[in-house]
Amino acid sequence: MTGAPTADGSDAAERPEARLERAVRAAEQALIEFEIAVETFRVEVENFSRLHHQKLGPMYTRLDELDALIAEARAARTGDPEDVARAQSARALVMPMPGVEELFGDWMDSAGLSPEAAAMLTDRPVQPPKRVRPSDEARKLYRELARKAHPDLAREEQERRRREEFITRVNAAYGRGDEALLRELSEEWAAGPAPAVPELSESEELYARLEWLARRKELLTVVARDLEDSAIGAMLRMAPDDPDRLLEEIAEQLLAQVSAREAELAALAP
Repeated sequence: MTGAPTADGSDAAERPEARLERAVRAAEQALIEFEIAVETFRVEVENFSRLHHQKLGPMYTRLDELDALIAEARAARTGDPEDVARAQSARALVMPMPGVEELFGDWMDSAGLSPEAAAMLTDRPVQPPKRVRPSDEARKLYRELARKAHPDLAREEQERRRREEFITRVNAAYGRGDEALLRELSEEWAAGPAPAVPELSESEELYARLEWLARRKELLTVVARDLEDSAIGAMLRMAPDDPDRLLEEIAEQLLAQVSAREAELAALAP
C-alpha cells in the first residue's frame, strides 16, 4: 500500500531508487547538452581554422619570403658572418620540401604560392574560401537529433551501437554544414524503431551510471578547455558573432606588414 500524497503531490512511500533514478536522468540530459555545446564549438573551431588557412596562409607565406629576402639583402650588403647565418636560417624556413610540387601538382607555382595566393597579394580578384560554417537551421537540426538519438540514452548494448552509428553520420553531416542531409537524417530517425523503454535499475547500477556520467563529463571538460585554449579557439572567442570580420581585420594587418616589408626590402636594394 502506498503512502498518502504529500503537499507537493508526491508519494510518501516513494521507492528508495526513485530519487537516484531522477538524478541519473538529469545527469544524462546535462551531459548530452554539454556534448552538444562541445561538438558545436569543435566544428566552429575546425571550420574557422580552415578559413583562416585559406584566407591568411598566403600572406603569412609572403611575409616569410620577404623576411628571407631582407635578410639576404642585408647579408649581401654587410658581408657579416652573423648576417649571412641569419639569412640562411630565414631562407631555410621558406624552402619547399623535396617533392612538394609533385605532391600538390598545379596547386602551387614555383614560388610556392597558389594562383589564389598570388592574386591576393597582387590585388587581383580572388575567389573567397567556401563558407563551411553550419547555418542556424543546420545547428537546430543537429541539436534536435543529438538530444533524441544520443548513445548515452541507451541502456542496451545493441541500441547503443545503433545510436553511435547514427550519431557518427549526424556529426559528419553537421561538420560539412549539410542542412539537407541533416533533414534526411531527422526523418530517418523519426521513422526508425522507437528506443526501448529502460527497465528500472538497481541502486548499484544507478550509482555506476552516475559515476560513468561524471567521468565522461570530466573528459569532455578537458576537450572543451583544449579547444578554448587553442589559438583558433581564442580568436573565435574574440568575435563569436562575426568571425568573418575578424579574418578581414587580421588580413588588413597582414597586408600592412607585407607593405612595410616590401618597403624595407626596396630600401636595401643596391
